[in-house]
Amino acid sequence: MHSIGRFAPSPSGLLHFGSFITALASYLQAKAKQGEWLVRIEDLDPPREVAGAAKHILTTLEKLGLHWDKEIVYQSARLDEYQHILDQLVQQKRAYYCDCSRQRIQHLPHHLYDNHCQNRHLKPSVDNSMAIRLKQNHPICHFIDNIRGRQNITQAVAREDFTIKRKDNLFAYNLAVVIDDHYQGVTEIVRGADLLPVTTKQISLYLLLGWQLPSYYHLPLVLDQNHNKLSKQNHATPIKLDNIGQLMVDGLRFLGQPIPEDWQDATPQQLLMWAISHWNIDYVPKYDKMFNYE
Repeated sequence: MHSIGRFAPSPSGLLHFGSFITALASYLQAKAKQGEWLVRIEDLDPPREVAGAAKHILTTLEKLGLHWDKEIVYQSARLDEYQHILDQLVQQKRAYYCDCSRQRIQHLPHHLYDNHCQNRHLKPSVDNSMAIRLKQNHPICHFIDNIRGRQNITQAVAREDFTIKRKDNLFAYNLAVVIDDHYQGVTEIVRGADLLPVTTKQISLYLLLGWQLPSYYHLPLVLDQNHNKLSKQNHATPIKLDNIGQLMVDGLRFLGQPIPEDWQDATPQQLLMWAISHWNIDYVPKYDKMFNYE
Protein backbone atom coordinates (compact mmCIF):
# COMPACT_ATOMS: atom_id res chain seq x y z
CA MET A 1 0.00 0.00 0.00
CA HIS A 2 1.23 3.50 -0.87
CA SER A 3 2.16 5.31 2.35
CA ILE A 4 0.46 8.65 3.07
CA GLY A 5 1.31 10.61 6.20
CA ARG A 6 0.18 13.98 7.44
CA PHE A 7 0.85 16.85 9.81
CA ALA A 8 -2.28 18.57 11.11
CA PRO A 9 -1.53 21.62 13.28
CA SER A 10 -4.16 23.91 14.74
CA PRO A 11 -3.57 27.66 14.19
CA SER A 12 -3.80 28.41 17.91
CA GLY A 13 -0.19 29.54 18.01
CA LEU A 14 3.19 29.32 16.30
CA LEU A 15 5.21 26.11 15.93
CA HIS A 16 7.09 25.20 19.11
CA PHE A 17 9.63 22.39 19.54
CA GLY A 18 6.95 19.82 20.39
CA SER A 19 4.96 20.48 17.24
CA PHE A 20 8.19 20.55 15.23
CA ILE A 21 8.92 17.02 16.49
CA THR A 22 5.54 15.85 15.18
CA ALA A 23 6.08 17.54 11.83
CA LEU A 24 9.59 16.11 11.46
CA ALA A 25 8.71 12.56 12.51
CA SER A 26 5.59 12.38 10.34
CA TYR A 27 7.59 13.71 7.38
CA LEU A 28 10.46 11.25 7.84
CA GLN A 29 8.13 8.29 8.32
CA ALA A 30 6.33 9.06 5.06
CA LYS A 31 9.42 9.90 3.01
CA ALA A 32 11.42 6.90 4.25
CA LYS A 33 8.70 4.77 2.63
CA GLN A 34 8.74 6.84 -0.58
CA GLY A 35 5.27 8.04 0.38
CA GLU A 36 3.42 11.33 0.40
CA TRP A 37 3.32 13.87 3.22
CA LEU A 38 0.27 16.08 3.54
CA VAL A 39 -0.52 19.13 5.65
CA ARG A 40 -3.94 19.98 7.05
CA ILE A 41 -4.79 23.12 9.02
CA GLU A 42 -7.25 22.19 11.76
CA ASP A 43 -9.02 25.52 12.11
CA LEU A 44 -12.30 24.34 13.59
CA ASP A 45 -12.22 26.40 16.78
CA PRO A 46 -12.19 30.11 15.85
CA PRO A 47 -12.11 31.41 19.47
CA ARG A 48 -8.76 29.64 20.00
CA GLU A 49 -7.15 30.73 16.74
CA VAL A 50 -4.31 33.26 16.63
CA ALA A 51 -4.48 35.68 13.71
CA GLY A 52 -1.82 34.86 11.12
CA ALA A 53 -0.77 31.61 12.82
CA ALA A 54 -1.79 29.32 9.93
CA LYS A 55 0.23 31.29 7.40
CA HIS A 56 3.20 31.46 9.78
CA ILE A 57 3.10 27.68 10.35
CA LEU A 58 3.16 26.98 6.61
CA THR A 59 5.98 29.47 6.02
CA THR A 60 7.98 27.87 8.84
CA LEU A 61 7.53 24.37 7.37
CA GLU A 62 8.77 25.62 4.00
CA LYS A 63 11.84 27.21 5.59
CA LEU A 64 12.56 23.91 7.34
CA GLY A 65 12.46 22.11 3.99
CA LEU A 66 9.34 20.14 5.00
CA HIS A 67 7.41 20.48 1.74
CA TRP A 68 3.94 18.96 1.42
CA ASP A 69 2.91 16.95 -1.62
CA LYS A 70 -0.68 18.02 -2.24
CA GLU A 71 -2.90 21.03 -1.73
CA ILE A 72 -3.36 22.20 1.87
CA VAL A 73 -6.69 21.15 3.39
CA TYR A 74 -8.38 23.64 5.72
CA GLN A 75 -11.00 22.13 7.98
CA SER A 76 -12.95 25.40 7.95
CA ALA A 77 -13.65 24.75 4.26
CA ARG A 78 -15.09 21.29 4.91
CA LEU A 79 -17.98 22.07 7.25
CA ASP A 80 -20.59 20.89 4.73
CA GLU A 81 -18.96 17.47 4.56
CA TYR A 82 -18.93 17.12 8.35
CA GLN A 83 -22.58 18.15 8.50
CA HIS A 84 -23.51 15.68 5.76
CA ILE A 85 -22.02 12.74 7.65
CA LEU A 86 -23.41 14.02 10.95
CA ASP A 87 -26.91 14.20 9.45
CA GLN A 88 -26.56 10.64 8.17
CA LEU A 89 -25.56 9.38 11.61
CA VAL A 90 -28.53 11.09 13.25
CA GLN A 91 -30.97 9.84 10.61
CA GLN A 92 -29.64 6.30 11.02
CA LYS A 93 -30.08 6.64 14.81
CA ARG A 94 -26.36 6.14 15.27
CA ALA A 95 -26.11 9.53 16.93
CA TYR A 96 -28.46 11.56 19.12
CA TYR A 97 -29.00 14.99 20.66
CA CYS A 98 -27.87 15.62 24.22
CA ASP A 99 -28.69 18.57 26.50
CA CYS A 100 -26.68 17.42 29.53
CA SER A 101 -24.59 20.13 31.13
CA ARG A 102 -20.88 19.88 31.75
CA GLN A 103 -21.62 20.22 35.47
CA ARG A 104 -23.85 17.13 35.39
CA ILE A 105 -21.16 15.06 33.70
CA GLN A 106 -18.50 16.31 36.12
CA HIS A 107 -20.52 14.78 38.96
CA LEU A 108 -20.74 11.36 37.31
CA PRO A 109 -18.29 8.56 38.25
CA HIS A 110 -14.90 9.23 36.67
CA HIS A 111 -16.57 12.11 34.76
CA LEU A 112 -17.75 9.61 32.16
CA TYR A 113 -21.03 10.30 30.38
CA ASP A 114 -23.74 7.79 31.32
CA ASN A 115 -25.51 7.87 27.94
CA HIS A 116 -28.43 9.58 29.70
CA CYS A 117 -29.96 11.09 26.54
CA GLN A 118 -29.63 8.03 24.33
CA ASN A 119 -33.32 7.10 24.65
CA ARG A 120 -34.81 10.52 25.34
CA HIS A 121 -35.39 11.20 21.63
CA LEU A 122 -34.59 14.90 21.89
CA LYS A 123 -35.20 17.12 18.88
CA PRO A 124 -32.75 19.79 17.70
CA SER A 125 -33.24 23.06 19.53
CA VAL A 126 -34.01 26.32 17.75
CA ASP A 127 -30.74 27.86 18.89
CA ASN A 128 -28.69 24.68 18.17
CA SER A 129 -27.56 24.63 21.79
CA MET A 130 -27.49 20.84 22.14
CA ALA A 131 -24.57 18.53 21.61
CA ILE A 132 -24.72 15.47 19.37
CA ARG A 133 -23.24 12.22 20.64
CA LEU A 134 -22.25 9.07 18.79
CA LYS A 135 -24.11 5.97 19.96
CA GLN A 136 -21.24 3.67 20.84
CA ASN A 137 -21.98 0.40 19.04
CA HIS A 138 -18.33 -0.38 18.27
CA PRO A 139 -16.58 -0.05 21.65
CA ILE A 140 -12.83 -0.48 21.28
CA CYS A 141 -10.93 -1.50 24.42
CA HIS A 142 -7.46 -1.80 22.92
CA PHE A 143 -5.38 -1.08 19.85
CA ILE A 144 -1.79 -1.51 18.74
CA ASP A 145 0.35 1.59 18.65
CA ASN A 146 3.41 1.09 16.46
CA ILE A 147 5.68 2.85 18.94
CA ARG A 148 4.21 2.06 22.36
CA GLY A 149 2.67 -1.34 21.68
CA ARG A 150 -0.73 -2.52 22.91
CA GLN A 151 -2.85 0.22 24.49
CA ASN A 152 -5.76 -0.71 26.72
CA ILE A 153 -8.71 1.26 28.08
CA THR A 154 -11.53 0.21 30.39
CA GLN A 155 -14.91 -1.02 29.23
CA ALA A 156 -16.54 2.03 30.83
CA VAL A 157 -14.44 4.43 28.75
CA ALA A 158 -14.90 2.36 25.59
CA ARG A 159 -18.69 2.35 25.93
CA GLU A 160 -19.09 6.08 26.51
CA ASP A 161 -21.18 7.86 23.86
CA PHE A 162 -18.81 10.67 22.91
CA THR A 163 -19.52 14.10 21.48
CA ILE A 164 -19.24 14.58 17.71
CA LYS A 165 -20.77 18.07 17.65
CA ARG A 166 -20.43 20.46 20.54
CA LYS A 167 -23.06 22.55 22.28
CA ASP A 168 -21.49 25.68 20.83
CA ASN A 169 -22.30 24.30 17.36
CA LEU A 170 -18.67 23.50 16.53
CA PHE A 171 -17.78 20.10 15.10
CA ALA A 172 -15.85 17.93 17.53
CA TYR A 173 -12.24 17.01 16.83
CA ASN A 174 -12.93 13.26 16.91
CA LEU A 175 -15.45 13.55 14.07
CA ALA A 176 -13.53 15.94 11.84
CA VAL A 177 -10.16 14.20 12.16
CA VAL A 178 -11.57 10.82 11.11
CA ILE A 179 -13.48 12.27 8.16
CA ASP A 180 -10.46 14.23 6.95
CA ASP A 181 -7.90 11.45 7.38
CA HIS A 182 -10.18 9.17 5.35
CA TYR A 183 -10.79 11.91 2.77
CA GLN A 184 -7.04 12.48 2.35
CA GLY A 185 -6.28 8.76 2.19
CA VAL A 186 -3.96 8.87 5.21
CA THR A 187 -2.49 5.44 5.93
CA GLU A 188 -0.16 6.32 8.83
CA ILE A 189 -0.96 8.75 11.61
CA VAL A 190 2.15 9.99 13.40
CA ARG A 191 1.23 12.35 16.24
CA GLY A 192 1.84 13.17 19.90
CA ALA A 193 1.05 10.77 22.73
CA ASP A 194 -1.40 13.29 24.21
CA LEU A 195 -3.88 11.92 21.63
CA LEU A 196 -3.58 8.31 22.79
CA PRO A 197 -6.73 8.56 24.98
CA VAL A 198 -9.00 9.49 22.04
CA THR A 199 -7.63 6.97 19.56
CA THR A 200 -10.06 4.20 20.48
CA LYS A 201 -12.95 6.64 19.95
CA GLN A 202 -11.64 7.45 16.50
CA ILE A 203 -11.15 3.77 15.64
CA SER A 204 -14.74 3.06 16.66
CA LEU A 205 -15.93 5.79 14.29
CA TYR A 206 -13.84 4.35 11.45
CA LEU A 207 -15.49 0.97 12.03
CA LEU A 208 -18.99 2.43 12.22
CA LEU A 209 -18.46 4.22 8.89
CA GLY A 210 -16.92 1.12 7.31
CA TRP A 211 -13.64 2.82 6.47
CA GLN A 212 -10.13 1.37 6.30
CA LEU A 213 -8.19 1.92 9.51
CA PRO A 214 -4.84 3.75 9.40
CA SER A 215 -1.81 2.70 11.41
CA TYR A 216 -1.03 4.73 14.53
CA TYR A 217 2.33 5.97 15.81
CA HIS A 218 2.22 8.07 18.99
CA LEU A 219 5.37 10.06 19.63
CA PRO A 220 6.81 10.89 23.05
CA LEU A 221 5.82 14.30 24.34
CA VAL A 222 8.43 16.97 24.88
CA LEU A 223 8.35 17.96 28.56
CA ASP A 224 9.53 21.24 30.05
CA GLN A 225 11.55 21.65 33.26
CA ASN A 226 8.35 21.25 35.30
CA HIS A 227 7.51 17.98 33.52
CA ASN A 228 4.60 19.61 31.74
CA LYS A 229 3.87 18.95 28.09
CA LEU A 230 5.40 21.58 25.83
CA SER A 231 2.32 23.20 24.29
CA LYS A 232 0.78 26.42 23.10
CA GLN A 233 -1.49 26.38 26.14
CA ASN A 234 1.60 26.33 28.35
CA HIS A 235 3.08 29.24 26.39
CA ALA A 236 5.84 27.21 24.75
CA THR A 237 8.46 29.31 22.97
CA PRO A 238 8.18 29.22 19.16
CA ILE A 239 11.07 27.52 17.39
CA LYS A 240 13.87 29.74 16.08
CA LEU A 241 15.02 29.50 12.49
CA ASP A 242 18.42 31.18 12.85
CA ASN A 243 20.18 27.77 12.95
CA ILE A 244 18.03 25.22 11.14
CA GLY A 245 20.83 22.63 11.11
CA GLN A 246 21.06 22.64 14.90
CA LEU A 247 17.27 22.52 15.18
CA MET A 248 17.17 19.50 12.87
CA VAL A 249 19.84 17.71 14.90
CA ASP A 250 18.01 18.48 18.15
CA GLY A 251 14.87 17.02 16.64
CA LEU A 252 16.63 13.86 15.47
CA ARG A 253 18.29 13.39 18.87
CA PHE A 254 14.94 13.69 20.63
CA LEU A 255 13.54 11.06 18.27
CA GLY A 256 16.44 8.69 19.01
CA GLN A 257 17.80 8.82 15.47
CA PRO A 258 21.47 8.65 14.43
CA ILE A 259 23.32 11.88 13.66
CA PRO A 260 26.00 12.17 10.95
CA GLU A 261 29.45 12.85 12.41
CA ASP A 262 30.08 15.84 10.14
CA TRP A 263 26.59 17.32 10.44
CA GLN A 264 27.97 20.85 11.02
CA ASP A 265 29.29 20.81 7.45
CA ALA A 266 25.95 19.78 5.95
CA THR A 267 23.19 22.06 4.73
CA PRO A 268 19.76 21.65 6.35
CA GLN A 269 18.51 19.97 3.16
CA GLN A 270 21.44 17.52 3.20
CA LEU A 271 20.69 16.76 6.84
CA LEU A 272 17.07 16.10 6.00
CA MET A 273 17.98 13.77 3.13
CA TRP A 274 20.40 11.92 5.41
CA ALA A 275 17.71 11.62 8.07
CA ILE A 276 15.24 10.14 5.57
CA SER A 277 17.70 7.46 4.45
CA HIS A 278 18.59 6.55 8.08
CA TRP A 279 15.12 6.88 9.63
CA ASN A 280 14.11 4.02 11.93
CA ILE A 281 10.78 4.26 13.76
CA ASP A 282 11.99 1.54 16.18
CA TYR A 283 14.51 3.99 17.66
CA VAL A 284 11.84 6.47 18.73
CA PRO A 285 11.55 6.55 22.55
CA LYS A 286 8.42 4.99 24.01
CA TYR A 287 8.08 7.48 26.85
CA ASP A 288 7.78 11.24 27.21
CA LYS A 289 10.98 13.04 28.14
CA MET A 290 12.44 16.39 29.02
CA PHE A 291 14.49 18.15 26.40
CA ASN A 292 16.28 21.44 26.74
CA TYR A 293 15.62 23.30 23.54
CA GLU A 294 16.85 26.89 23.31
